[in-house]
Amino acid sequence: MSEHQQREWKAAWRDEYLKWICGFANAEGGVLEIGRDDAGVPVGVAQAARLLEELPNKIRDVLGIMVDVNLHEEAGCSLLEIVVPAYPSPVSYKGEYHYRSGSTKQELKGPALARFLLRRQGLHWDGVPLPNLSLADCNPAALQAFRARAARSGRVNEGVLIDSDHALLASLLLEEGQYLKRAAALLFAFQPERFVPGNSIKIGFFVTDDDLRYQDEIHGDLFSQVERALALLHSKYLKAYIRYEGIQRIERYLFPLQALREALLNAVIHKDYASGIPIQISVYDHQIVIWNPGQLPEQWTQQHLLAKHPSHPFNPLLASAFFRAGYVESWGRGIEKIFSECRQHGIPKPTFDTGVSGLMLTFRAAPEQVLEARQEIALEQLEQRGTTQETTQETTQETTQEISMRSVSARVVALLIQQPTATRTELAEQLGLTSDGIKYHLNKLRAAGTIRHVGPTKGGRWEVLGNT
Repeated sequence: MSEHQQREWKAAWRDEYLKWICGFANAEGGVLEIGRDDAGVPVGVAQAARLLEELPNKIRDVLGIMVDVNLHEEAGCSLLEIVVPAYPSPVSYKGEYHYRSGSTKQELKGPALARFLLRRQGLHWDGVPLPNLSLADCNPAALQAFRARAARSGRVNEGVLIDSDHALLASLLLEEGQYLKRAAALLFAFQPERFVPGNSIKIGFFVTDDDLRYQDEIHGDLFSQVERALALLHSKYLKAYIRYEGIQRIERYLFPLQALREALLNAVIHKDYASGIPIQISVYDHQIVIWNPGQLPEQWTQQHLLAKHPSHPFNPLLASAFFRAGYVESWGRGIEKIFSECRQHGIPKPTFDTGVSGLMLTFRAAPEQVLEARQEIALEQLEQRGTTQETTQETTQETTQEISMRSVSARVVALLIQQPTATRTELAEQLGLTSDGIKYHLNKLRAAGTIRHVGPTKGGRWEVLGNT
């Protein structure tokens, strides 16, 4: 026998343990056993008969709930067993809300408390009405764009699509009485961040974790954010590596665009918007990390997430709108689609991190594809640097010697990609040059920002940066 989600041991009674009872009541219920030490060994409880009479009343008066308190004997010791049922309504301890998670008790505060209270009322964050949001705050262009998408998907009645904006919002369940809901602000408002701070997407390109080269922030309604983020990833952040089959030019990306699209949609729909933190996409040459401040459904584990499961959106109204616009399915198949796209593209399945800070999805390119792509980029950039010149009044003709020098530099870069720890002597032997010749090319490439050396002179390694 051991402590777990629904069982806790205490050697003696203290009134602060009312917080543990509160935590059980707000979770799945459980048993608080008084008279066992941390190892589960019976040590007995003093004045068991008095506590047997007092505790039910104290729990009722402080927490407002009814529990069963039972007296047991084990190994000659008196033990008290407090059996706490799960309560459908929130239970507080002197204004504090506690919750049993795993084998620990947590006090709920801030966004976590807001989510808990909404859940106990059968509500979700995106379904809460906003008194200061009206139809006048909604962008007619955003509503019209939704109509066009929904018409193509065939998932909204044609009569609704030609009706008023008010009727359209009502059909999407975005109204409650005279108020519009939070989801309406995210989907259609002129300035969604006026109502929901942190409603944005950040994209950055990193050489290393602490070397950010460039970045973008994307604002606006959620549909526009998704479209613009995908366009930016495609045009600015994901490099197309070019090869030829005969005379046909073929562009190949290290990451499948459809898998990234599905992952971004999942992040937008499942994000915890109460956090006020943007979705963050970190792009490297060998991996892409998509992070959002969301969380798994209650009682779900990562195994639930990765196995076949029903749709369980954190923001059901957002999920419904994206479904009707034809962006997503409603069967919880997003992860399966991501895995399938990665498999067809020849890269590993992405990894999930479901830590307390949010949900993180990491795509990693196949190592052999990264190596090949780096070689292509380095060779192409060196070639472009030598052959692309500005036209001026005087045209400088390249010499055969200059072309030969660039060719050697390109071969040096290719070798450094394959053998980052290669020494000058090793490079010279493989390229048929002198050590001084290799030194010349290395210095030239370093000055151009194409390569850099990391670590000590002996035992360090080379990194190809690709700058020209």
